[in-house]
Amino acid sequence: MTYQNYSLKQLQQIDAAHHLHPFSDHKELREAGSRIITRANGPFIYDSEGAELLDGMAGLWCVNIGYGRDELAEAAYAQMKELPYYNSFFKCSTPTPVLLSKKLAEIAPKNVNQVFYGSSGSEANDTALRLVRHYWVIEGKPEKNRIISRKMAYHGSTIAATSLGGMDAMHKQLNGAVPNIVHVMMPYAYELALPGESDHDFGLRAAKSVEDAILEAGADKVAAFIGEPVMGAGGVKIPPASYWPEVQRICRKYDVLLMLDEVITGYGRTGEWFAAQTFGIEPDTITTAKALTSGYQPLSALLVGDRIASTLVDKGGEFNHGYTYSGHPVACAVALKNLEIIEQEGLVERVRNDTGPYFAKALQERIAGHDLVGEVRSIGLMGAIEIVKDKATKERFLPSGSAAVTVRDHAIANGMMLRATGDTMILSPPLIWTRDTIDMACERIGKALDLAQVDLRKR
Repeated sequence: MTYQNYSLKQLQQIDAAHHLHPFSDHKELREAGSRIITRANGPFIYDSEGAELLDGMAGLWCVNIGYGRDELAEAAYAQMKELPYYNSFFKCSTPTPVLLSKKLAEIAPKNVNQVFYGSSGSEANDTALRLVRHYWVIEGKPEKNRIISRKMAYHGSTIAATSLGGMDAMHKQLNGAVPNIVHVMMPYAYELALPGESDHDFGLRAAKSVEDAILEAGADKVAAFIGEPVMGAGGVKIPPASYWPEVQRICRKYDVLLMLDEVITGYGRTGEWFAAQTFGIEPDTITTAKALTSGYQPLSALLVGDRIASTLVDKGGEFNHGYTYSGHPVACAVALKNLEIIEQEGLVERVRNDTGPYFAKALQERIAGHDLVGEVRSIGLMGAIEIVKDKATKERFLPSGSAAVTVRDHAIANGMMLRATGDTMILSPPLIWTRDTIDMACERIGKALDLAQVDLRKR
C-alpha cells in the first residue's frame, strides 16, 4: 500500500501517533498537523495537496543540484545491484569510497588529503573531536584537550556535537555537556559591533576573543578552535574579512589546531568548493556532509589535514573509532555522481561569477529597503534578512523570534519555503537557481514581508 491510498488527514494522524520530529514542539505540531511533502523537481517541492513551493533552503542546506536528478538514482541503483553494502573494517574497502576519497583530496585545500566517512554532519563532528584530542595524546600532550567554539554555533545534535555547538536551548536539554569545551563571541557585527566600530576592527575584536580564551586556559591546555566559516543555522552570520586571517594567525601562534565545520558551506555554496578556499583558511580538519550527495543519500566526510593524518598513521596504532556505514558504497557512488554533475554543469563557477553576485544585488535592491528589514547580507548562495521593528534603532518585535515566524508563514503561504532562526530569515537555495529563480524568490519574499507588516503593526 502506497501513501497515495491515504488522505492528508490520515497521514497526519499516523504521523502524530508514531513519528517524533526533530527540533519540534510535538504538542503544537500534532495539533496543527504536518505538511506532507510528496514530490519535488528542480528547485520546487510539492505537498500532498498539490501546492508548489520554491525551495529557498535546498531541503536542509543540502540539495545543491536540485531535485529529480535521475543520474543519482541510477548511480544508487547500479551500485545496489553490484554491491549494496560492505564495511570498511577488517582491512577491507570497496571501490566507491576509495575513488571518492581521491576526488575529495583533489578539490580540498592542498594540505588536506585524507577522509573519514560517516552518515551525518553530527557524526563527522564527533569524529573530529575524538581525532583532535587523540592527536595530542599521540604527540605526548594529553593535557592539550580544551576546544574553543563560539556562542550560537551549530555543530550537530549528538551529545558531542551539541557540546561543541553554542546554542543555549540545546545545552539546557543536554543536562551535562562533554567537558573542556568553551564558547566565545561570534563574529556578528549587526548586533555586536560597537558604535562607530568598522567591520575590520570588529573582526579583529571578535578574533581576539579566541586568543583571550587560549590565554585564559594556557596554550598548553588548548587542543583546537572549531568554527563554521559562515555560521549557518545560527543565522547566516558572515564574518568580516579581517576575522579568519586573524583567527588563523592566533591558532598558529599558540599551536592550536583549526577545525572547520563546512557541513553547510561545503561543495559550492560560497562560490568555491569549500569556504576554506573562499576565506583563505588552511584548516587541520573540515567536517562535511549535506551537499556531498545533495541529500540524496546520508553521507558525511571528515577531511583530515596532513599534520594530523601523518601522526595518526605513523604513531597512532589502532584508531578505535568508526561506524557500520562508514564509507557506505551506495552513498559514496551517489556522492561521486553528484560531484561530477556539480563539476560538469559549472555550478561552483556559476555561484561565484553569476548567481551569487546577482543574488546579493537583488537582496540589496529589492528587500533591504523594506520597513521590516534591518539588514540583508549574503555570500555565494546563502543569505540572511534581519527582521526588525525599527530600522534605525534595530529594535526587535516581542516576543523574540515571533516576527520572523510571521514572515516565514506568509512566505510559505505564497509559495516560498524559507526558514526563520530567531529574528532572522535565512536562505540557502539549490545551486541550480538562475537569475529568474532569484527574481521569483525576491517577489515572493517581498509579498510575505508586506503581509507580515500588516499583521505585526496590529500588535
